[in-house]
Parts: sequence; C-alpha cells; structure tokens
Amino acid sequence: MEKLKLYGFNNLTKTLSFNIYDVCYTKTEDERKAYITYIDEQYNSERLTRILTEVTKIIDANVLNIAKQDYDPQGASVTILISEEKVDEECLDASCNNGLDIHKQSIVGHLDKSHLTVHTYPESHPEQDISTFRVDIDVSTCGKISPIKALNHLIQSFDSDVIIMDYRIRGFTRDVNGIKHYNDHEISSIQDHIDPEILDKYTTIDINLDQSNIFHTKMMLNQFVIDNYIFNKTSAELSQDEIHDIHTKINLEIAEIFYGMNIPYMK
Repeated sequence: MEKLKLYGFNNLTKTLSFNIYDVCYTKTEDERKAYITYIDEQYNSERLTRILTEVTKIIDANVLNIAKQDYDPQGASVTILISEEKVDEECLDASCNNGLDIHKQSIVGHLDKSHLTVHTYPESHPEQDISTFRVDIDVSTCGKISPIKALNHLIQSFDSDVIIMDYRIRGFTRDVNGIKHYNDHEISSIQDHIDPEILDKYTTIDINLDQSNIFHTKMMLNQFVIDNYIFNKTSAELSQDEIHDIHTKINLEIAEIFYGMNIPYMK
C-alpha cells in the first residue's frame, strides 16, 4: 500500500488480542498444586514484563510506564504504557517510570497512545484430572506502529496447546485531502503473518471480515506427545490403560477450548 500523506496524527487504533492455553494432566491434589506453583514461577510478573518489553522493541515502540502484580493465591498481571515516538523527559508525566524502576508503587493514570497488558489464569478441578493455564494478552497501538509484527514472538514465548487471536483496526485517519482511511496497511488474515513452521504444528480456523477490519484465528496443536502433558513423571511409568485415559482427557479438554463448547465424554 502506498504511504499515506496524512493531515495531523494517525488516529487508527490497532489491537491484537491473544488467548493462549496450556493443558496438563494432574490426577492428584499434590500434582495440581505442583502444577499451579510451577506456572506461577514460570510466568510470574517479572518474566511477563520481559516478554512484553521485548514486544515493545519488536513493534518499534517506547516504554513509558510499567505496572505489575503477582496475585495470591495465583496469577499475575502486567500493564505497559508505550508511545510511538520517544517522549522528551520534560514532557514525561512524573508517575511514569520508563520501565527503569518497576519495583516502586505506581499508578497507571494516563495513556499516551498505546498499551500492552497481560493477565494469567491458572486453574484446575479436583474431579477431572486436568489443570489449565490461560494467558490473555492485549497489544493496542495507535499511529503507524502495528502489533501484528510481534505475533511469532508471542506464540513462541508460551507453551501453547490452543491459541485464539483477534486483530481489529478501529477508527479512521484523514489524508491531506480530508478523505477518511480506515486501514493503513494490507492484511487479509492473521495467519499470513505467522511463521509457516509454527502454523504446520496446528489445526486452524480462520474467520475474516475484511470490510469491517476484523480478523480472527484459532489454532489447536495437532501433535500429541504424552510426556508434555504429565507432571512429575514420564510415560514409561504408566500402563497402556493410563496412557489411553490421559490421551482421551487431554484431547477432549483441548477440543472443548478450541471449539468453545462442552463435548459429551464417551468412554
């Protein structure tokens, strides 16, 4: 697409939303607790901050402020305010920390142009032998920068059995002749911007409303390696009946999350 000559600021808002799910077989209460502890350690607010800070670099943005929190009993959240251009020190709000001191108490009270957020949700149920970890990520930008550049990095930063993504462009910007433009870059599918080697590992569903600038993709891992789904043991320690039971329950959980519906369990 030919570069637009704009009148004033580019007012288009581009938002990339992720739901990423990891599934694990946890038969005992001790295994469930151990899995939740493991997730909280692996994806605490410090690590999530590093992931989002790298996303900021990939999309060529600048960090204004970082607020983060680990929760009791589980879960974590991070919010990063970013700008398209670097903000001069004298213009920077005193509450911003540039990501340099993220241990102080801070209040997210303003938004320059853009933001990144992440929230984690580890959960389990004592009667279903399954624990899951969901992470929700939103990358919202205004101006020329687009979060679509960070797709591959985000996917590779997590263990992902199911990925659900939405990309939406909102608002409009005007060119020098006053004509409204509702998109400033070419996109027909989120999947066009994902590494083919990543896509090959997943079964996908793609829904695109080009005329509304709304794009939706679901991805479900298509390779089952049992040792990736059992906690604190290996498949060599399991009987064939146990392996079959785990395979059935894991596949059912992944399918239900992918299709967004409960599926009757038939033994």
